[in-house]
Amino acid sequence: MPVNSFEDYPMTWKPELNRNSGPLYLALADRLERDILDGLLLPGTKLPPQRELADFLDINVSTVSKAFRVCELKGLLSATIGSGTYVSYNALTNLRLLADKTSTHIIDMGATVPNADANKLLLAHLKDMLSEADAERYFRYNRPGDTTWQKDAAVSWLKGFGLETEPESIFFYNGGQNAIAAVLMGLFREGDRIGVSPHTYSDMKSVAVMLGIQLFPIKHTDDEIDIDALVYTCKNYNLKGVYIISDCQNPTTRTMTAAERKALASLAKKQDILIIEDGTYSPMSGALPSIASFAPERTIFIASLSKAIAPGLRLAYLSIPPNYRQRVSDALYNLNISVSPISAELTARLIASGQVNEVLRINRQKTALRNQIVDAFLSDYDCRGGEACIFRWLNLPESITGTEFEELAWKHGVQVYAAKRFAVGITTPDSAVRLAICAPPEISEMERGLKILKQLLDGL
Repeated sequence: MPVNSFEDYPMTWKPELNRNSGPLYLALADRLERDILDGLLLPGTKLPPQRELADFLDINVSTVSKAFRVCELKGLLSATIGSGTYVSYNALTNLRLLADKTSTHIIDMGATVPNADANKLLLAHLKDMLSEADAERYFRYNRPGDTTWQKDAAVSWLKGFGLETEPESIFFYNGGQNAIAAVLMGLFREGDRIGVSPHTYSDMKSVAVMLGIQLFPIKHTDDEIDIDALVYTCKNYNLKGVYIISDCQNPTTRTMTAAERKALASLAKKQDILIIEDGTYSPMSGALPSIASFAPERTIFIASLSKAIAPGLRLAYLSIPPNYRQRVSDALYNLNISVSPISAELTARLIASGQVNEVLRINRQKTALRNQIVDAFLSDYDCRGGEACIFRWLNLPESITGTEFEELAWKHGVQVYAAKRFAVGITTPDSAVRLAICAPPEISEMERGLKILKQLLDGL
């Protein structure tokens, strides 16, 4: 029987439990999930202590613990030692970042689409390839040895990040998202914890939820990673790894300092954790050496070509230390995701010929021009991101939240993405939105979108 009457007891959640639908912990987990998704429990809500909830429902504490665990692995809850269990900001996020509505009149400044002006150079190389006498080989399965020189090209490409590696370390993946999925599937298990930025890449969130891996926000102090806090988190929350975008972090546009990179590399060695370094945006802005260059034996480096070169290539290079290679390779095999021979060959030729540098030059130049226009329109507001970023992080006035501004912008014909979509765990989302400045195909369309956004901001 319950110890307390609970009639006037201050509990944030007093669920009704269906005791006739299988195991009680699953019934409680189902009730909790439905109350979160129905909006009865909002993100940030602190749930009752497990013993009090168990007393209220007249069930064992272990039953509550198991139910909470089920929901935690789904990304619905976040638990903090000494603080309690909260409804996660992941719970109601549209993880795929696809608008629920469609309209031909919407200016898309949501999806992180890169500049496309250099695509004609890729097309010229592709035409040369397809005019060769044995071009039909690109439509076969790769044979042993077919990728040898392509891996040599990848090694050359990675030298631009200050990373000295070898062909045996190189793996090809069909895009950065698939690379992340293979790494998580191969090296982590359900229930493992990975540290990430408080606002992080949305596809990292969705993959983690599917695999039952928990993302834990890394504390920042003065806009930099708090290494002491991260050491505490590693020890007390048993972090297995850290996922980090070192250059032009998605979504906040932040670039890590050289000191941060060295400190994180040192921590990984001391705490015996793995770093997953996402270098997707490094080719556009990365003047600093990668974290992997400081801790190559502890870092998997992901070099996706989608944002710097062209998304249609669907190609990412991974540099994987020897002790992790087999498990990641097995995960890739089980995922059954192969790279198109055409994409791999085309990219290798671009690198070997040096033409990739011209592609980067054009993309950097056009992206810088768009950023100058953004700065001109939004000069009165805190819109973060440098000239090499293909998106910006717009901090909003205190009178409106990111979610409210996303809805307001949509009603006026512009798609942007609120900070809530990227928030991790119990992180309170910034009052901010992400603007993808290269998504509109024409600069004139981007300018129309910026004009609408400025008018909305001026009216707040």
